[in-house]
Amino acid sequence: MHGYKFNIYILSAGIISVGYCLYSWWRDVVKEGIVEHQHTSPVRKGLQIGMALFILTEIVFFGVFFASFFKSSLSPVGLLDGVWVVKQGIWPPPTIKTFEPFDIPFINTLILLLSGTTVTWAHYALEEKNQKDCVTALALTILLGIFFTTMQAYEYYHAAFKFTDGIYASNFYLATGLHGAHVIIGTIFLIICYFRAKRGDFTTEGNGRLGFECAAWYWHFVDVVWLFLFTFVYIFGS
Repeated sequence: MHGYKFNIYILSAGIISVGYCLYSWWRDVVKEGIVEHQHTSPVRKGLQIGMALFILTEIVFFGVFFASFFKSSLSPVGLLDGVWVVKQGIWPPPTIKTFEPFDIPFINTLILLLSGTTVTWAHYALEEKNQKDCVTALALTILLGIFFTTMQAYEYYHAAFKFTDGIYASNFYLATGLHGAHVIIGTIFLIICYFRAKRGDFTTEGNGRLGFECAAWYWHFVDVVWLFLFTFVYIFGS
């Protein structure tokens, strides 16, 4: 699609279509659970297994990017003269000015660790039927998610290299950008849970709580992935 004048419109239409499908599916699942009371124990278990399998596929997805990063870093391409390597490769490439891991990346690590604590607080408050604390904890988690995304955007804006600056840059932006997209999706997921919590959907056992549990699982998954990114991409990669 490079150079095609309608590419942005096609991409936008695709994103809108996917967003509408997700909205319609979530709406129907909530309606089936809250209004129609169709979330019996086997149905809830099936949805939980489905969410677990989805997270498993995401783990594999991120694993591919980590494998690519490790392959590139452990065996960097050297300077070739025909088929002979005349100079060993260096990682990271000397033309790349990497990020200081204990600057913005470390702050983002603390933000996500704190957000994992607040979403656990929300779950605990839910179990204790404390709607006020649940809403408060969800609001804090959402704010932390937005703060993380803002800091990540600031880091990208001030980056000393672009996506097209070699394999290090492309691996970096693909891995961290994909994670950033998951943070945004998770934040939207939690915003939906926030308004449902304010409405009282989570105050009864069974039918209403499944959405929150899936959101909490997803958010903890996002936290764990970032710890791997911080360790291997930022610290090891620098």
